Amino acid sequence: MRKYCLLFLVLLLLQTIGAVESPKHEIRAVWLTTVYGLDWPKKPATTEAGRKAQQQDLCNILDRLADANFNTVFLQVRLRGDVIYRSAIEPASKTFSGKYGTMPGYDPLAFAIEECHKRGMECHAWFVTFPVGTEKAVKEQGKLSVVKRHPKLCKRHNGEWYLDPGVPETADYILSLVKELVNGYDIDGIQFDYIRYPEQAKSFPDKAVHNKYGKSQKLPDWRRENINKMVYRIYDWVKQAKPWVQVSSSPLGKYNRIERVPNAGWTAYESVFQDPKMWMQKGKQDMIVPMMYYLHDNFFPFVDNWVENCNGRLVVPGLGAYRMEKNEADWTVNDITDQIDYSRYYGGAGCTFFRCENVLDNTKGLYEELRDNYYKYPAQLLPLTWLSDKVPAAPAEIRVEKVDNELKLSWQKPAAEQEDLTYTIYYSLTDSIDTASAKSILATGVRDTVLYLPVAPNEERGYTFSVSASTRYHIESAVSPETYYYLSRFLK
Repeated sequence: MRKYCLLFLVLLLLQTIGAVESPKHEIRAVWLTTVYGLDWPKKPATTEAGRKAQQQDLCNILDRLADANFNTVFLQVRLRGDVIYRSAIEPASKTFSGKYGTMPGYDPLAFAIEECHKRGMECHAWFVTFPVGTEKAVKEQGKLSVVKRHPKLCKRHNGEWYLDPGVPETADYILSLVKELVNGYDIDGIQFDYIRYPEQAKSFPDKAVHNKYGKSQKLPDWRRENINKMVYRIYDWVKQAKPWVQVSSSPLGKYNRIERVPNAGWTAYESVFQDPKMWMQKGKQDMIVPMMYYLHDNFFPFVDNWVENCNGRLVVPGLGAYRMEKNEADWTVNDITDQIDYSRYYGGAGCTFFRCENVLDNTKGLYEELRDNYYKYPAQLLPLTWLSDKVPAAPAEIRVEKVDNELKLSWQKPAAEQEDLTYTIYYSLTDSIDTASAKSILATGVRDTVLYLPVAPNEERGYTFSVSASTRYHIESAVSPETYYYLSRFLK
């Protein structure tokens, strides 16, 4: 009875809250899935026309995300021991070319980074950590597979192959991949998925490894410590190499069994020996993106639990948009928007949707609800204040001119700033700008020093503009002095 009373109170509260006013800072993300081509690409490319079609498909996806004011893409770059970028360590995925070890004639990750950045979005590399493929996939990869090249690191479990976290050389191998990826690409972050023991972990065949390396510890503690040490080592290396690259993980949606929900079922800590609470307490994560594909009393209390234990790091609940499908759980769009409202109200840093296609397909009107209401205005990314507190100088020399049917806004990068910056353009149709409001943001995440604004041919209107600069840690400068421009049909 107590459980149902709690659920009733939460639902009543959500009705009272309604749609929380659009935050100025918020992560709005999708998991863009490449395994089996679930989101992209829909078919392998074996010709130049096929390559162009793949690239255009991604551009179409990113255009629609940008239209709905998404600002982050978690792109799956390591699938199951195969990758979508140029690697000297692991084979190229067959998803793009039709054959393992063969690139499709371009670099999908490099292309995606460039296209995300053009649209003011960040691109984070989604990295599947320990699973390395089914028996069929490993056989098809042949001598290229991790299992063939590093058999001592791998274990077969329930018909699939995994890197064994208990073998010390496994961490060395994973770190070599991380180094190649971070050094070779201008990614904004790296997110670790399946950074845990697999399903039915009690039967994972690591007894001999435990006896060799961890006999003094109980098996659950030893397993958690194997993951912990690797997480810390990766985080420390990334921050030494490129400190602005955000390190995150996507753990199970429920950290542990809590008093409010004693029958929580599958949890990160107890079931798969994953301890993201400890990672955050040690300061070894910038963001946690738990996969919270549940409803009501299996969702709301666990958001609280993550936020209460985040140590000032970002908590971005992962929402199960796929659960709206009739053959999944037939959720309503209100089930999703209630979760967005709750996350906003109780300290979440935003939301991530699985999968991208379930959003863009407008299942039950979700895409339109996000575009027209919840994400109606752009949002800046949250400042990573534990990584940097350096405030950049403001942009200078804001200029506005009419070019054909567009207004051209341009500005100068602050002379004192050597590092890469992005820009937020604020505007108002009056003579002053409320820069504290998301409604005043015209565009954010802009990497160029020019922006074109389409205008109607006979429009008569005054505009006020201002521009700020942000570092790669999302630390924002003061805004530039306001610039007023009156658009008249009499001006050519």
